[in-house]
Amino acid sequence: MKAFKTNKLKILNDPIYGFITIPNSLIFDIMEHPYFQRLRRVTQMGFSNLVYPGANHTRFHHALGCMYLMQKAVRVLRFKGIEISDEEANALYIAILLHDIGHGAFSHALEHSIVSGISHEEISLKFMKKLNEEFRGKLSLAIEIFEGKHPRKFFCQLISSQLDIDRLDYLKRDSFYTGVTEGNISSDRLIAMMNVAHDELVIEKKGIYSVEKFIIARRLMYWQVYLHKTGLVAENMLVKILQRAKELAQHKVELPATKTLQYFLYNQISEENFTDETLEVFSKLDDYDVLSAIKEWTSHSDVILSELAKMIINRNLFKIQLQDRPILASDIKEQEAKLLSKLPIKPNQVSYFVFVGKVQNQAYNSKNPIKIQLGENEMVDIASASDQLNLQALTKPVEKYYLCYPKKM
Repeated sequence: MKAFKTNKLKILNDPIYGFITIPNSLIFDIMEHPYFQRLRRVTQMGFSNLVYPGANHTRFHHALGCMYLMQKAVRVLRFKGIEISDEEANALYIAILLHDIGHGAFSHALEHSIVSGISHEEISLKFMKKLNEEFRGKLSLAIEIFEGKHPRKFFCQLISSQLDIDRLDYLKRDSFYTGVTEGNISSDRLIAMMNVAHDELVIEKKGIYSVEKFIIARRLMYWQVYLHKTGLVAENMLVKILQRAKELAQHKVELPATKTLQYFLYNQISEENFTDETLEVFSKLDDYDVLSAIKEWTSHSDVILSELAKMIINRNLFKIQLQDRPILASDIKEQEAKLLSKLPIKPNQVSYFVFVGKVQNQAYNSKNPIKIQLGENEMVDIASASDQLNLQALTKPVEKYYLCYPKKM
């Protein structure tokens, strides 16, 4: 009987870039791995779809888009005479493809609730090292680049910098799916303007206006989308639900949930005890586990858990006051008093329903500059090269403070 041979040189259709080619069989096999397939079940923007109904795209979409843009960047740099071997190019594709593989369900919410002290970047690295064992060392160079340890600095900058491939995709992609046109940057032109000087990634002088638009688009997307007050309150409510579930689990209260989610609720997971077994369970945890559990918890006997769960499921979100100065203690106490008169909870449990926080947006950080190439040996920070006065102002972090509480009980 003739052995069946899989065609591994696939072409995928992306709504933003059109056809994306999988460059080789190694990358195809990595993409077919269950670790990577999990990203189909992790949304790129958490609960932003409660604000922008179209924002249902996944980390899988984003990873593919990043690989496509990295292929384009490699072609552009090679055309300009920068030597990049096939092995190095492949390592760049793998590093950018897997840069977000450690994101948990609903992105950042897990990092602040049921898994503590370990970031998604550290979990991504654990996944990459595990895959490297399975693929017999073929990811070693990609890991070196991902960790920022490769001697060619511009490789690391393509993965992580202020004008990296990750940002070029997520701004354009999130703009597309939310319908917020202010974020629609020209990633094609930005990549076409890339070059390497003294082993650093630079943008040619004629690309200066594209970089200006990119920085301003990033600022607008943060305030309009990523830090939108409704999205902010929904994510905080999700964190509170998971924190309450974790607290109940510690007191051995029975919580209906998948075995995968129960593992993280009933065990204390931190960086110190994040073992290979934990990684294996984490590789099965996705948005579906969390959402199905929240639906079950709407009828739980614990008032705090059931009230919060019902609010999220029915999109009956807390009111949020966003302002430029810290929240007054008297404002917090006023809302706490109202809540205690309406809900059968103890004073030490009020923080599940009334809480404050702070968000910060720094569109451009001049400590890690985007360099514009003015001449063969002259590179300057975009903030100095630009005649756009706004750019200097965008280097300053903007902080906003918020108070959240139920609209009515």
